[in-house]
This record gives sequence, structure tokens and C-alpha cells, in this order.
Amino acid sequence: MIPSPFEYHAPTSLPDAIALLGRYGDDAKLLAGGHSLLPMMKLRFAQPAHLIDLNRIPDLRGIAEVGNEVHIGAMTTENQLVWSTLLAEKVPLLVEGARAIADPQVRYRGTIGGDISHGDPGNDHPALMLALDASFVLRGPQGERTVKAADFFFGLYSTALQPGEVLTRIQVPIPPAGTGYAYEKLKRKIGDFATAASAVLLRLDGGKVASASIALTNVGPTPLKATAAEDFLVGQALDESSLAEAARLASDACDPVADQRGDAEYKRAMAGEMTRRALLKAQSRATA
Repeated sequence: MIPSPFEYHAPTSLPDAIALLGRYGDDAKLLAGGHSLLPMMKLRFAQPAHLIDLNRIPDLRGIAEVGNEVHIGAMTTENQLVWSTLLAEKVPLLVEGARAIADPQVRYRGTIGGDISHGDPGNDHPALMLALDASFVLRGPQGERTVKAADFFFGLYSTALQPGEVLTRIQVPIPPAGTGYAYEKLKRKIGDFATAASAVLLRLDGGKVASASIALTNVGPTPLKATAAEDFLVGQALDESSLAEAARLASDACDPVADQRGDAEYKRAMAGEMTRRALLKAQSRATA
């Protein structure tokens, strides 16, 4: 199908983009990579009268180390994440996660901010952000505010973004040296959404777990934190028994819906299995 008529805007500054959002209100949509919005427009599930393209705003791109955090502009592409030497050194979980997103063609256009702002629990970045305890900088007509990833996702396509606000920057704490990491994703084919996936950060002390962060993709109305599994693992040696219990607890945290990727029971089981695999991989990468 062909989208309904719309007026195209290409602001070159963030204030201009925010002003356009204020002017056109609910009749406007922001365009980042476009992989979610444009198909919806072609099917006329979305019919914005005004399309505001963020691609010409240079301040929304880039990756930089700022104190003990890495700051990532919302319009930074997945491909730029994949090839960032800074991320590979400081936050390699993000590199591994970005490599699991879709295919190279999508990664050249898709942006981290678009992925997060869409509020789809099937997208990969939301769970990665939960695992990393990231924060999002939102700017609107009333100024700037920062929201933790844990407080950002409300439900399917529902986030903390208010009308007129733009996600401008992602702030990711740099994990301590020696932290193990992994993102394990089960999908039917290259480019597909996850049937289930698990993002893990793991610190060891004397062969036992000092801390664990586990977040799950596409097994609930939002990305999920497997807090019971995290709490259980602290002080445990990672062996067959503890891995099985952590996988069970991660599965219990899930609330999936049946779809073409499987029924709810299967998805819960796969979330547990992806968690087990991610913990093993993170363990192999962790140093005491």
C-alpha cells in the first residue's frame, strides 16, 4: 500500500525538532531509522500528517566516554555500535547485542534511540539497557530530564516519553573491569525478532558470583529483569545445579504470549535456556 499524504520536515537542530513537535502535536511522528514507522505508514496503521526526520541533527549522534559512563547519541546507528572500539573496550555487551539485531542492511539505518523509543519488548536494546542499568536523557519544551531504563518501559509500545519529548542520549555505566557479559538470542532465522533472549552481566569473586544482572527480551509486555535469579546466584558457584535453578527462576519471571514463534510454555523454557547459556558464556569471559 501507499502511505497517506504527509508533510516532510528535516530540522537541523534539536530545538527546531522540538518546536515542530510542539506545533503539530499528535499529527506529527518522529523518523529515526524508519524500520518500524514506515511499514506501519505503508499499511496505514499510522497516518501522521507531519513526519519529522531527525537524521540531519548532528548533536544526536556519537559515542563518547564521560566520567564512568559511555554516552551514546540516540541517532547513532547499530552499525556504529558494532564497530565502536570504545564500546568494544568499555561495554562489549552492547556490541554483542547490536550484532544480533536484524541484518547488515537494517543495522546501517536502524538507530539505538529508535529501537528504545518504540517500546517494543521484541526489540533487543530494551533488555540490554536494563541489564546495563542505563539511563535515558529526554528533552522537550519543558527542558531536559533523565529516566532510568527500569522506569522507562510501561507496556507494549508505551514508554515514559511525554508528548513533545525526544530521546536524545543514552547513558551507560561502564561495568567494572573483569565483568563477564553475554547476549544469547534464539530466533527462527537471521533478521527475526527473538523467540526469547537473555542479556547477562556477571562478576565473580573467588570462583563464586559476586553480582549478576539478567534481563530478558520478548517474553513479557516489557523487557523483564530476572531479579529472583540474580538474587539466587549471589554467593553461588556456577555449576550444573545453580545454572539450572537460575534458568528456572528466569523462566518463572516471564509472561509471554503465544504467537508464530511458539506457545507461552515454550517461550518460558527458551528464556531459561538462553539465560543458562548466557551465564556460561559470561562466566568464561569474567575474571575475578
